[in-house]
Amino acid sequence: MSIKPGALRFNTDSMKLEIFRGSPNYEGSASMAGIGTLAAGQWEEIVATSPEAQTGGARGVFMGGMNEPSPSITYDVIDYVNIASTGNALDFGNLVGADSEGNAFASRTRGFFFGGDPAKTNIETFVISSTGNATAFGNLTATSKTGIGVANSTRGIAALCINPATTNVINYVTMASTGSGIDFGDNTTNASGNGAGCQSSTRGIFAGGSPGVNTIGFITISTLGNTANFGELSQGRFGHAGASNAVRGLFMGGANPGGVNTIDYISIATLGDAVDFGDLNTAGVHYTAGCSSSTRAIRGGGADNAAPTGNYSNAIDYVQIMSTGNAVDFGDLTRPARHLDACSNGHGGLG
Repeated sequence: MSIKPGALRFNTDSMKLEIFRGSPNYEGSASMAGIGTLAAGQWEEIVATSPEAQTGGARGVFMGGMNEPSPSITYDVIDYVNIASTGNALDFGNLVGADSEGNAFASRTRGFFFGGDPAKTNIETFVISSTGNATAFGNLTATSKTGIGVANSTRGIAALCINPATTNVINYVTMASTGSGIDFGDNTTNASGNGAGCQSSTRGIFAGGSPGVNTIGFITISTLGNTANFGELSQGRFGHAGASNAVRGLFMGGANPGGVNTIDYISIATLGDAVDFGDLNTAGVHYTAGCSSSTRAIRGGGADNAAPTGNYSNAIDYVQIMSTGNAVDFGDLTRPARHLDACSNGHGGLG
């Protein structure tokens, strides 16, 4: 009997699906060099798994930030939560140095932090499914203080910004390697500080910014080029949090200049203006950070713009992305902070 490579069978002994592996001219009798570590003519079990099985589920990671301005405390702290549950954040490790502002993006396995205050070119990385400290990854092509980060499963995108804006440069990196940023194009739609981003596997979305921008721009992550206009937020804002699954992008909180309690959403695959989703559980916070799984968006930290200076929050809220409604309490970060950043290994850019 002639069996060709790629043939499938169901093994009734093991109750597993198997694929036939062999060299291209294998006819079921010759003994020839195999593929990889398999001998020619072997049946190999097809192993089915999932990202949740590989990573332990979607983790949200919050990093850096600052507290009371008198005296100012800047953190190197990295916290994490399991997005599918609720509860307080746990200690993950530390950034390379204490930092605030900056921004973040992530692959299924690695998280990245870039820029910061004062503006710098650093890119740091850590393994999301473990715990431990961040290490150096490479450098941006220019300094960035309050940029925007988005990603798909292979590329991380850093929209650079110094506030007030002195650059509209967008960089990209290949997250599975190490190295410096490469020019992607320019942010021509909303190149201003303290904006927010979200993504699908094909599009990166940049929204809002100082001093109350309402513009939403987008890029196609796998190509190169400048941003194009997507639509507008329901109101201009800065210091808000972005999060998404593969279908919807959410923008939560912010200031303009007073605290914004609104959550907006967009359908990432289309173009158009953002629509009201609901309200935050923690009223009027800005300089906050968000991340997501395929079902939930969470937002943590920030400053209450309606309260006296220094009233910083450690609260985490969450919503179900594909519904609408107000956010509910998730738990607390390990410290109250604003100008912090967040990423996850379950966001919409990962499919």
